[in-house]
This record gives sequence, structure tokens and C-alpha cells, in this order.
Amino acid sequence: MVNIQPLDRVAFEFGPLTVYWYGIIIGTGIALGWLLATRETKKLKLPQDLFADLLLWAVPISIISARIYYVLFQWDYYSQKPGEIIAIWEGGIAIHGAIIGGVITTVVFAKKRGISFWKLADIAAPSLILGQAIGRWGNFMNQEAHGTEVTRIFLENLNLPDFIINQMYIDGAYYQPTFLYESLWNLLGFVLLLILRKFNPKQGEIFLSYAIWYSVGRFFVEVLRTDSLMLTESLRIAQVLSLALIAVSILLILYRRWKGYSKYKYTE
Repeated sequence: MVNIQPLDRVAFEFGPLTVYWYGIIIGTGIALGWLLATRETKKLKLPQDLFADLLLWAVPISIISARIYYVLFQWDYYSQKPGEIIAIWEGGIAIHGAIIGGVITTVVFAKKRGISFWKLADIAAPSLILGQAIGRWGNFMNQEAHGTEVTRIFLENLNLPDFIINQMYIDGAYYQPTFLYESLWNLLGFVLLLILRKFNPKQGEIFLSYAIWYSVGRFFVEVLRTDSLMLTESLRIAQVLSLALIAVSILLILYRRWKGYSKYKYTE
């Protein structure tokens, strides 16, 4: 019988307050994303408090929309346990729900500020994918968003450190570290978006490239997941959305160029 203790999900307790690693890691991703975006707004001679103001609205709305999205597709469970609907510290927020909430918020914010949505989205894209790369480690601490069952030898052959291998031992079995696959894919995407930025592409194309890159990775990682939200018995919601985002993003790039809507470049 293997006796492996998982890492403690609780970072610390202060009186009645319990702080989870999940929240700290998500918060770290948001903070680094904000710093990166704010540094870029300075370079582009935009107000330096632009993203601080945006995040005041986008962060809570994105968290709420991510939770609503997750709960809606797990309604059979949450309808029986409504008290758990707000328990986001236990995990259970969907990135696609967060993206939907964040995009809607940014559209409204950009209109109020008289700034191009596409310009804001382009600035935010590297921050978004970096935050997602970091945020997946919150899933790691919660032992969620893992893949199918594997052997310890399989994980050792990936040259993973023991702390990751041991954390993938859940209820008597080892599982694919899909959180890690997606985190590394997103980290590579972050680097590629920064490189793309140096070529000064048309407005909107950094953000749309982010949507394509993330969706490609998510489509393949989702195949390995055991906790996917399902549209039907055989259709995984994340895969359907990923394919839709890839198609729509490519069509938008082509359409905006054809119609001349993307006449401005990223730095203009």
C-alpha cells in the first residue's frame, strides 16, 4: 500500500480566515499579468492606471462568470448542493467562462474610455496566457484537472520531480499531469506572443493569435482530462469551444484585413 501525503491545500490560517494555495496562485497570476500590461501601456504612452481600472471590474466579473459557467454545466450536482455553489476555493472555475466575462467587460470598458477594444485586448493577451500558465498550478495544489490513470513509471519517464509525481497520486492511483501540459503550452504561447508583438502586427491579431494558440493546446489536452464538462455524452464543451474559437479567430483576422478594419498596427 503506497502511503503518499498530498501537499496541503491550505497556505495558512489566521483566526477564522483560511487562505488556500489555489487563491494565492490565481492572485499571483493576476498580479503578474497586471504588471506586464501596465508596463506595456507605459511604452505605448497610454494612461498607466488603465489596466488597474479595468481589473477592478474584469477580475470579479470574470471570476463570477467562470463559476457560473462551471456550475451551469454541473447543475445536476449543484442543484442538490446549492450551498457549495459559492465555494470557489474548492476549485471549479472554468477558464472559458472567465474569458467570456473578461471580453464583455473589456468591450464595455473600452467603449466608456474611448479606446479601441482590439488595442486593449492585444496588450492584455500575453498577460492572459501567462496568468493561465500560472493558474494551472492552483489545479495542481487542489489535485484537480488531471488526466487519465497512468503508472508511476510513466510519470518518472517524463523526468518530473517527485513533488509533482506524488501530487498526481490521487485516491490510490497516479494520473496524467494535464495541468502541467497546459501550463507549459501556455508558457510557450506567452513567449511567442511577446515575439509576435515585436513584429508590430495589425490591431487585434495578437489577441486573436492568443485565442488560436490557447485553443489548439486546450483541444488536445482536453482529450486526456477525466473531469471535462460535457455538452453531450460524447462531446466535451471545451473541445467544441476550442474549435469554434480557432475558426472564428482565423475568420476574423481574414475578414478584418479584407474589409480594412485592421488598418492600424499594434503600436498605433
